Amino acid sequence: MASANGKGNVINDVEAKGFNPALIVLLLVSGLLLIFLVGNYALYLYAQKNLPPKKKKPVSKKKMKRERLKQGVSAPGE
Repeated sequence: MASANGKGNVINDVEAKGFNPALIVLLLVSGLLLIFLVGNYALYLYAQKNLPPKKKKPVSKKKMKRERLKQGVSAPGE
């Protein structure tokens, strides 16, 4: 921003103040958040490729019997 006085000389209104501290904090926090999210995504992709699938818990006989009764199929031996 510059303004001209009556003699035609240009006077600078803005002096060099450096970076705004709030801008530095905002950039730092957003940068760390971005690194965190990208790192998590990379670990997720790595785990999908290299880790074995999660084992399912075996279903108990009692639960299987209950599910069959809900569906209307009688359990064998009853």
